[in-house]
Amino acid sequence: MLKIILIVLEVLVCLGLITTILMQSGRVAGMSGAIAGGAQSLLGKKKGLDEFLSKVSFGLAAAFFVITLLIAVVE
Repeated sequence: MLKIILIVLEVLVCLGLITTILMQSGRVAGMSGAIAGGAQSLLGKKKGLDEFLSKVSFGLAAAFFVITLLIAVVE
């Protein structure tokens, strides 16, 4: 029963991780993105939604890792 709950939770976390990664803006958006965007990512100037989605995707990735390890231990 615990294994089924963990698998369902892992699928939900996986779908959330896919969604947050796809919602993030691309690193390079044409020539202007190659010039200005590269400098901004080098200097660490993320703004608003991208910063939030980055933190959420990091948290979901950590949760996915932990849940995967728990599934392996439970089996």
